[in-house]
Amino acid sequence: MTEFAIVGRGWRADFYLRLARELAHDVVGVVTRSPERGHEVERAWDVPTYRSVAKLLAATEPRFVVTSVAKSANPDVIRELVDRGTPVLAETPPAPTLDSLRELWATAGESGLVQVAEQYPFQPMHMARQELVRRGLIGTPTSVEVSSTHDYHAVALIRGLLGVGFSPIEVAGRRFTSQLLRGPDRSGWPSADELVETQQTVATLDFGSGRMGLYDFTYNQWWHPLRTHRHVVRGTHGEIVDDRVMRMADVRSPVLSRIERRQAGVDSNLEGFALDTLSVDAGVLWRNPYFPKRLSDEEIAIATCLDRMAAWTQHDGPAPYPLAEACQDQLIALAIAQACDTGQPVTTTEEAWAA
Repeated sequence: MTEFAIVGRGWRADFYLRLARELAHDVVGVVTRSPERGHEVERAWDVPTYRSVAKLLAATEPRFVVTSVAKSANPDVIRELVDRGTPVLAETPPAPTLDSLRELWATAGESGLVQVAEQYPFQPMHMARQELVRRGLIGTPTSVEVSSTHDYHAVALIRGLLGVGFSPIEVAGRRFTSQLLRGPDRSGWPSADELVETQQTVATLDFGSGRMGLYDFTYNQWWHPLRTHRHVVRGTHGEIVDDRVMRMADVRSPVLSRIERRQAGVDSNLEGFALDTLSVDAGVLWRNPYFPKRLSDEEIAIATCLDRMAAWTQHDGPAPYPLAEACQDQLIALAIAQACDTGQPVTTTEEAWAA
């Protein structure tokens, strides 16, 4: 059992509370400044609430604390926890602007206490693609296209699949506005058909040495069924396009395979309703560590963040996503915005980060 606490009542907080209940973790407390919301948490989740970080830590001893607050408030909460010597799993982004990123790094970066809850690389299909790249099935990766999520999330996927570091990167980008039928959002489906203006951002990330990333995101693409997700990894010896894998069997024989999902609970299968494995041909790429729990891919990814954070705090596993990497990916996301705003390429370097 992992004992952790949560600061904030952001939208993500309920994910952690649900997963703690499902996976037998123990949320020892939630910090919320509102007594009314505190009472709601206590009634719904049977978790004690506190009005400040100081009161939480005076009454409990969490292994780590998850921050689920507005991005503008995140740096101050992270710093307060670090000042008290408490490991932090911070929701994304750790800070919203370049100045706040620099200030956060200057005050908390050297502590070694901060990881960031970047869940996207831990989603099952992304883990399977990572494993295909690791096994060398497409040779050396040379380009990655991500069209599914935004900003630092997409940058984390691009860098992870390419296996590249941070500096220097030349970023160019543009925004386009067009009409699209309104789709669902966090509050659910719209009640009527309505055309709305939506913004598409397209950017290229030149990492040098023949490696590049293509960022393509349309607002609300996370949930919109008319703007499907697309993930492409091209390598020297093949490519991955979503669930399709193309490579050479020999010098003149290209072969196509698919990443197959084994989903229990379909037809007469009574193992429960859960994702079991992702495989290609005869080999398993990824196995669900929470099977047969009934979890979505997103919940599996967040649960993986929690478990890796717990192992890391016990010196029993690698750092899940260090603050340094999160700051770098946020810096690249800010460079995309700057390139779109100015119409000019932007080069991110370690010198610019430290300026």
